[in-house]
Amino acid sequence: MRVDLMIEGQEGVTWKHWCAIADACEEHGIETLFRSDHYISMSDEYGNVAHDAWTTIAALAARTTTLRFGTLVSPATFRAPALLANAAATADHVSGGRIELGLGAGWMEREHRAFGFAFPETPVRMAMFAEQLEIVHRLWTEDRVDFRGEHYILEGAPGLPKPVQVPRPPLIVGGGGKRGTTDPAARFADEYNTPFVTLEEFAAVRAGVMEACERAGRDPETMVVSMMTSSSIGSTRDAGLERARQLHARSPGEADFDTWLEGYAQRAILGSVDDAVARLREYEAAGCDRVMLQNLLHTDLEPVRLIGRELAPALA
Repeated sequence: MRVDLMIEGQEGVTWKHWCAIADACEEHGIETLFRSDHYISMSDEYGNVAHDAWTTIAALAARTTTLRFGTLVSPATFRAPALLANAAATADHVSGGRIELGLGAGWMEREHRAFGFAFPETPVRMAMFAEQLEIVHRLWTEDRVDFRGEHYILEGAPGLPKPVQVPRPPLIVGGGGKRGTTDPAARFADEYNTPFVTLEEFAAVRAGVMEACERAGRDPETMVVSMMTSSSIGSTRDAGLERARQLHARSPGEADFDTWLEGYAQRAILGSVDDAVARLREYEAAGCDRVMLQNLLHTDLEPVRLIGRELAPALA
């Protein structure tokens, strides 16, 4: 199992913080740094900065040498597909071929209303996402693209800039295992990622992804299936629990800590590195190929060291 880091960039992650996180990732051997693609904080929208995902990734790519970068995930509602394809391909050039693109339909209505992004009904967003995924794939792999869909029309679009990676950067689809995301993923994506799932929920999502591959005539073994989830990891179990207490303290209105922890532990990776290895082995046995671990305490870089130096090697 591969283990990567995920940062919720809209929760007050400043440029200084991003530089420190990326430096720590390279120092400690993290393979890929993923970030969310949001424009408004979920915890303090008037106090937390939310820098744009793709300009941040491109800037970080220019000051790093080995670290890969990606989004989990870029909503179809934010950018036209040709714009997204160009932005990610440009970042791939800046990085020398270290970019992964995660795509989804978008879900946070509040940020759309706040900044004037259209937020159509769910079936419409799903259709936009499916068209966007196909267009990005084709712009990256074809010389000229003609596309006439319900939401997007391209007329003789030059497939430029081509990314550095051949045949293209990895495409990741985020979703909950329903056909609106699994079927397009089976046709065009390399990886299917599902967030915050219990062991049983992951197994069900993976089964849906495998069925979609079979419907599409694709070998299911060629699809990477991963999950993104929260983590509170420490050098000891008590240290991991202390980080969990800090997360709980940031969530006013939640239940008491013990009640909150009971629910949190069903989906999060919690405790010592050994605890984390044991829990992730269970997901691995259920078919999980990769996990993206949130570090919501983004100024605390000790978990980055533990993930890169101890957890990832133990699971490699």
